[in-house]
Amino acid sequence: MRLLTPSLLLITCFVIGGAVFKSVAPRRCPAILPNDTIFVLTGDMRRIPFAMRQLRKYPNTDLYIIGAGVNGSFDMARRVTIESESKSTYQNALAIRDIATTNGLNRIVLITTEDHMNRAKYLIEHELPYTEIVACPVPLSDMPVTKRLERWAIEYVKYIVTLFGFKEG
Repeated sequence: MRLLTPSLLLITCFVIGGAVFKSVAPRRCPAILPNDTIFVLTGDMRRIPFAMRQLRKYPNTDLYIIGAGVNGSFDMARRVTIESESKSTYQNALAIRDIATTNGLNRIVLITTEDHMNRAKYLIEHELPYTEIVACPVPLSDMPVTKRLERWAIEYVKYIVTLFGFKEG
C-alpha cells in the first residue's frame, strides 16, 4: 500500500497536468494584423498548407517557413522565406529569434499544430521575451482520436522535459 500511494499520486498528477496542458492550448487563430509576420514550423503536413491559407487571407503579410523538411513549391512573389537549417523546435525558436531581432519585430504570429503550440510558444517566448507571440494553431480534427491522444501525450512529456531545462530533443 505504501508503494501504491506515491505512484497513484504521481499518475494522478500526470493525468491532471495533461488535461490542463491540453485545455490551455489555443483553439483558434485570432485576426492577423496587416503588419504581422507569420512563422510556420514544419514537421507536420498540415502546417504549411494552413499557413498558405492564412497568407491568402492576409496577402501583405510576410511568411517564414521555419525548419527542416521543407519541400514543394511556393509562390515566392508572396513574400515567403524558407529557413531550412533548424532541425528541432528549440532550433526553430533560435531561428525565429534571429529573424525577429534582425527585422525589429515586436509581434509575430506562430503557426504550428495545436498539440505542439504550448511547447513551441514556451521556447520562443524565452528567446523573445519582449515580443508578442500570437498563437495560430492548426487543428488536428481530421485525425483519429487515438492518434490525437498519442500526439498530445508525447507533446506533454516533451513540454515537461522542456520545463526542466532540456531544450533539444
